[in-house]
Amino acid sequence: MKKSLKKKAWDIRKHILNMCIKAETGHVTSSMSCVDILVALYQGEMMRHDPKNPGWAERDRFILSKGQASPALYTVLADCGYFPMKDLDKFAQKGGQFGVHLQNSVPGVEITCGSLGQGFGFAAGVALAARMNRELFLTFTLLGDGECYEGSIWETAMFASHNRLNNLVAIVDRNYLCVTDFTENIVSLEPMEDRWNSFGWDVERIDGHSMEILLDVLGQVRSRKSTRPLVIIADTIKGEGVESFCYQPVCHGIAPKGDDAKKALAELERRCSYE
Repeated sequence: MKKSLKKKAWDIRKHILNMCIKAETGHVTSSMSCVDILVALYQGEMMRHDPKNPGWAERDRFILSKGQASPALYTVLADCGYFPMKDLDKFAQKGGQFGVHLQNSVPGVEITCGSLGQGFGFAAGVALAARMNRELFLTFTLLGDGECYEGSIWETAMFASHNRLNNLVAIVDRNYLCVTDFTENIVSLEPMEDRWNSFGWDVERIDGHSMEILLDVLGQVRSRKSTRPLVIIADTIKGEGVESFCYQPVCHGIAPKGDDAKKALAELERRCSYE
């Protein structure tokens, strides 16, 4: 299963790149870094969800706080069967439901999101409501590491630990890049484990591109005995799969065009074949 999911992740990346090239927009690099995480959650059976019934009351909730990575979530949802894959041809088209930033008009999407820090607070509220209503679903939320500069992130972290929201799982896509520079050049986020722990969270740090490790760590979430919320810091590469995008801050929020698009597609194809 792990091997098939890894292949699935590379297929998802191909579709994301082609979709964004066609639309001439989209946050390609932000999407590429979190694909393995989303595939593990949705297609590795780490989350309870039903593509035929997106509003199923007992589903686990997934909140994409880094809403700029909408192409990744849209594509995973389509691949799961929430809607036909061909619908993604309307990504970023006028009058369409697939916005560059996340839109909850799309089946399976819980929240319209784009402003940094917005989704995390929403996720904590959902987890608290579940606790108050004695519902058993888990709430997962995916944060960008640059998003962790927002004060609302740490306000939410305090709120979640104070309320012992052990039904809340945050995953930080730790790709070390913001729009214009590396995070450690802007304001250092390390030691990230210590920061989250000091706010009252249990912390796991993993390789965010290892399907085996992702499945192992996520597979233990439902049986946790701790009363503390959990954060998984997933070390990733922004632009994973496209060599010319990796470690390049100026590639944030753009889709390649012309010869750059051909080069990016060729690089991704080579990486897929290698894997």
